[in-house]
Amino acid sequence: MRNPQLNSHGELQHLLTIEGLPREILTAILDTAAPFTEVAEREVKKLPLLRGKSVFNLFFENSTRTRTTFEIAAKRLSADVINLNISTSSTAKGETLLDTVDNLCAMQADMFVVRHASSGAPFLMARHLAAMGLDHIHVINAGDGRHAHPTQGLLDMYTIRHYKKDFTRLAVAIVGDLLHSRVARSQIQALATLGVPEIRVIGPKTLMPTDIDRMGVRVFHDMRAGLRDVDVVMMLRLQNERMQGALLPSPQEFFKYYGLTAEKLACARPDAIVMHPGPMNRGVEIDSAVADGPNAVILPQVTFGIAVRMAVMSMLAGS
Repeated sequence: MRNPQLNSHGELQHLLTIEGLPREILTAILDTAAPFTEVAEREVKKLPLLRGKSVFNLFFENSTRTRTTFEIAAKRLSADVINLNISTSSTAKGETLLDTVDNLCAMQADMFVVRHASSGAPFLMARHLAAMGLDHIHVINAGDGRHAHPTQGLLDMYTIRHYKKDFTRLAVAIVGDLLHSRVARSQIQALATLGVPEIRVIGPKTLMPTDIDRMGVRVFHDMRAGLRDVDVVMMLRLQNERMQGALLPSPQEFFKYYGLTAEKLACARPDAIVMHPGPMNRGVEIDSAVADGPNAVILPQVTFGIAVRMAVMSMLAGS
């Protein structure tokens, strides 16, 4: 069966997950994002690539950074952006997700950016649009349940390529709440597709999926051992809102063993970069001295995120 994210010509139709996308597509997105980064640095505020297109932001979960960067990206491409207020929308009154989609399609929507607590919601939307013959409308997954966050994974890859150039010689460590993280899944899939030979995951057993080694990663429960000689350290936020039961004794206990401090970072290579998808919990996942230190590239990640989301939108629109 054809990948539901690609059209009959192998071009990007939707961006739902990194899983299953060929390296050529990922590389094309990163290559397309590069000039958008340069445009932003030259303070060129708008390009006409999505002029006349309507982009609907459907965020069924709270988000500041992701929603804002998608909105900025769409506006810089000259799209009309509509942010749906979910708390007062018809879905809060019992309307189904697909009925909401149908009504927005009747308003001449061209693109949906959707974040949803249920894994698979963007896939459901894309399949519904295909069944309705609405192939000109595109879906971008801005995070679904514990499943995927593809644009975050892509902007992380862009950041790594910007600073490290070559994926095929890197050792990368992902640290923290792997069990609940959709970001981690997308990161691992992207790293593997782009040829990173050494992918490590570090965290307590209670926050580690039991079968994660099937994704081709090395599992560490000792942070210092896991960080030894790595080139990239990718920290994860504790997903407290998704935890059920007492998986951790306390945030302070987590920081003691798995919080990134300068002392633990010294186990990595001297030029290792430190990343975080945000929002950061200082003193829980990462020490302020590291977050604000010379190895951190956390704020550039946010800037690169705008360029990557511009790249995805322009590619979906055929521009």
